Amino acid sequence: MNTSHHTISGQAKKAGVIGWPVGHSKSPALHGFWLNEYKIDGAYVPMAVKPDALAAALYALPVLGFVGVNLTVPHKEAAMGLVDEISDVAKSIGAINTIFVRADGRLQGTNTDAFGFMENLLQNHAGFDATRGPCVVLGAGGAARAVCAAMIAAGCPEVIVVNRTLARGQALAHHFGPTVKAVEWSKLNVAMSEAALLVNTTTLGMIGRPALELDLSPLSKTALVTDLVYSPLETGLLAAAKRRANPTIDGLGMLLYQAQAGFEGWFGVKPAVTAAVRAHVLSPP
Repeated sequence: MNTSHHTISGQAKKAGVIGWPVGHSKSPALHGFWLNEYKIDGAYVPMAVKPDALAAALYALPVLGFVGVNLTVPHKEAAMGLVDEISDVAKSIGAINTIFVRADGRLQGTNTDAFGFMENLLQNHAGFDATRGPCVVLGAGGAARAVCAAMIAAGCPEVIVVNRTLARGQALAHHFGPTVKAVEWSKLNVAMSEAALLVNTTTLGMIGRPALELDLSPLSKTALVTDLVYSPLETGLLAAAKRRANPTIDGLGMLLYQAQAGFEGWFGVKPAVTAAVRAHVLSPP
């Protein structure tokens, strides 16, 4: 296990994660591992910042010499109104999870979740092709928006959003246009019968949350099933899909690949997503 700690000098590049709370974030363990791995003079720190202090925190980044930060709950949407530039993908998702501090101090906001989601599928399922058929998305929050953005960009013919509150699903569909349609939870079986890809973006099935009760019988045996929950790594949904011999992909890869893009922008090295980094992120602190 990678426990040695690299040296941090006065010239260290500094990045971190801002959330409220921030204790649950796996990002410090992940970026810390890569900083050690590549012997980079840098630091990545967790910063608990209350919502009403977010602007002050972001405007302090250039002053303190930060190269950038990640944003987590509840700051991803609020940051949209505070940065100087917003990438097209962040506009499309309606949230920022990564900020780069430019040399002139300007804050550039982007969102690497769509990239992380798609990269996880491409790296873990040989020949994954988004154009093959409809994608069914459970949930209509920020993660669902990232999945919709990724699937539309990859040429998916139809994204069907299934959410307990139909109005929220409809708002998401309206935001993305004709490729995305929303249906009520009672229509899930019909939606699943057409799916080439099934994605859970809800927190159901996460440790401490209720189970995601799904009957997968309408789903084609060739449909790929992925769950953005990675605690536990094998959720009830993935276990049920495996029993039917559907191909499955766990949610940890999305976290690792979305982080890869930020790390490269801040520290100048594209870090490898390996079994070692997966194990480190999953190991208890």
